[in-house]
Amino acid sequence: MIKQAIIPLAGLGTRLLPLTSVFAKELLPINGKPGIEYILDECIDAGIKEIIFIISKKKIMIKNYFYNDIFYKNIIKRKKDPRIIAEYKKILKYKKMIKFVFQDKPLGTGDAVLKTRKLIKDKHFLMLLPDDLIIKKNCSKEMIGINKKFKSSVMASMKVNKKTVSRWGIYKIKNKINKNDFTIKGVVEKPSINKAPSNNAVIGRYILPKKIFSKLTKLKPGKGNEIHITDAIQELINDNEKFIGHNFNGKYLDCGTMKGYINSSVEIAKI
Repeated sequence: MIKQAIIPLAGLGTRLLPLTSVFAKELLPINGKPGIEYILDECIDAGIKEIIFIISKKKIMIKNYFYNDIFYKNIIKRKKDPRIIAEYKKILKYKKMIKFVFQDKPLGTGDAVLKTRKLIKDKHFLMLLPDDLIIKKNCSKEMIGINKKFKSSVMASMKVNKKTVSRWGIYKIKNKINKNDFTIKGVVEKPSINKAPSNNAVIGRYILPKKIFSKLTKLKPGKGNEIHITDAIQELINDNEKFIGHNFNGKYLDCGTMKGYINSSVEIAKI
């Protein structure tokens, strides 16, 4: 069973400026709750026991958020507010699960994953991208079930309108397993409508094999002079490593843009 998850958090969140000029985007409230807590709750509900945050020195406020014990203790001494006590207990629960590693240079998601190499223990681990919220159904739990059944890596997928494929990474499908799952032949980044191999888009949930680290250490920078996790995944697929794409059952919310961030609060408030 998969017990570890990693969450890359070192990005600057420029699409949410001016809010992110002084504040970590992952701590911005979504319907009154920091966005990162929705990701943490998804992990906990999926059975994850340890979560590794990849941050930069510029995002140290994320670590401070979980290590603000004195602040809470001083307030609770003066005011026995049940809501504040409950919030403090919740933060303490998260704190026990979280470890931090640093990525101070923005060298891509692949480089961020590589920073966790010494901490990953098991054959597979979960990675979640915090800009992608999936509500109503636990996508990570579904994917862990698929990993257990097929003993393979898994990547989340969502069918998108064919007119919008140029906004996404799009899967090349090798063959269908059932109505929701398929084996992956590859990923094409932001293809034109005519060149898109499918309308199944990559969404930010991955179950990756520990052997991906050996690929990442040798990988040369790609587009934007960054190390891309998709390049390492493609190398593993070329080596006959099985990757399954999973069309999840939950509702997708994009929190990485201002329009998506505002919409996320509206959608979550409806639940």
